[in-house]
Amino acid sequence: MGIDLQYLLFLQNLRVATGGVFDEFFNALSKVAVDLMPFIPFVIFWCVSKKWGYRAILTYISGEVLNGIIKLTVCAYRPWIRSDQIEPAGDSKTAATGYSFPSGHSVNASIHYGIIQQMQKNKRKWLATLCIILILLTGFSRNFLGVHTPQDVIVGITEGIFLIWIVGLIQKKTEGNAKLHDWMTLGGFAVIIAVLIYITNKPYPMDYIEGKLLVDPQVMMNDMYKACGLLFGFLIGSYVERHYIHYEIPANHPNLPVLSVVGFMIMFAWKQYFSKPILVAPLGGHWGNFAARAVMALFALIVWPLVIRHECREEK
Repeated sequence: MGIDLQYLLFLQNLRVATGGVFDEFFNALSKVAVDLMPFIPFVIFWCVSKKWGYRAILTYISGEVLNGIIKLTVCAYRPWIRSDQIEPAGDSKTAATGYSFPSGHSVNASIHYGIIQQMQKNKRKWLATLCIILILLTGFSRNFLGVHTPQDVIVGITEGIFLIWIVGLIQKKTEGNAKLHDWMTLGGFAVIIAVLIYITNKPYPMDYIEGKLLVDPQVMMNDMYKACGLLFGFLIGSYVERHYIHYEIPANHPNLPVLSVVGFMIMFAWKQYFSKPILVAPLGGHWGNFAARAVMALFALIVWPLVIRHECREEK
């Protein structure tokens, strides 16, 4: 057994020795990183800072795409597949989907908390410090729950930090250059096509145990289609916003906080409850997820900014 699995086994024994008292805390940390935090970039865009919002949204989507490419390239099995001595906590075994490397939760945590940390490091240092702690705790939670190895987490966090830096650098270099933004939009469509061709045609491990396929690559591709759909919606939505909507945050308007919360709730409800029966079920796992995430991005960048502008203008 490798040292990475020995470490997970040590944590597993610690979980058992403490009666699982910390399981729910770490499970909650993990769920917040992927169930709630991905909507924060859009809230930032609507009501805090348009510039930071674009940076946060693009970093988040870049993380989804890059992490999906790495996962489907490496095709690393989960710890409990590598060793039957590893038994994840609670429902983590069924909740953790996809290949293992790198940790998607760690990428999400480092991007979303990391963006807030960058925004607040010179204003609210306590919040910036808290964000760093939450990144580390979320990463550790994936080890503690037994669903990721240390290398999964370390690479995931590193990936998120790198993307925050590179997207920020690109934003700085291209700021005010509308033509370059349009060329980058076209480049984004080319990336989507190339990625989908790659993941669809590359070979995958097809290992069986007792006649059952360990990991179905067709199912694992769904997350990549989600990421590409999100990018597709972002590319169209940002183009329309830049050229036709020209959204400006109605700062200090009393309706803005409520509208931002409502927008958050609509997106959450769409992702968690409505997208599957409306689009995924009839269109299938691949293109249904692609369309569902595209709709979500279009709503965030076109529909809701128009609603906010209309509602805030009416009350002036």
